[in-house]
Amino acid sequence: MSAFNNLLTPAQEARLRALDAWHRVLENKQLRMDCPDAYHDELVRQSDEMDRLGIVTWNEWRDLRMQADQAYLRAVAGADYQVGSNEKAARTDHVHR
Repeated sequence: MSAFNNLLTPAQEARLRALDAWHRVLENKQLRMDCPDAYHDELVRQSDEMDRLGIVTWNEWRDLRMQADQAYLRAVAGADYQVGSNEKAARTDHVHR
């Protein structure tokens, strides 16, 4: 089935791969919990590299950086730990009923 071959240009494929890699880091809960600084640094590094290569526009770069900063602030505030605590409390509460 060659109907689906070459649907994207090489530039579009590179953009999708780069954005996918960035989002995989954004969703990497283990890195975020273990080392929020390294987590943020990697998001910023990838954002800057996409900008340097012209993969994203300035507005997209800014939005990625803002998402990275917001995720970092949530990470250092312990948001991942709070969610786990709430889930554990909900499971415990359910058992005691």
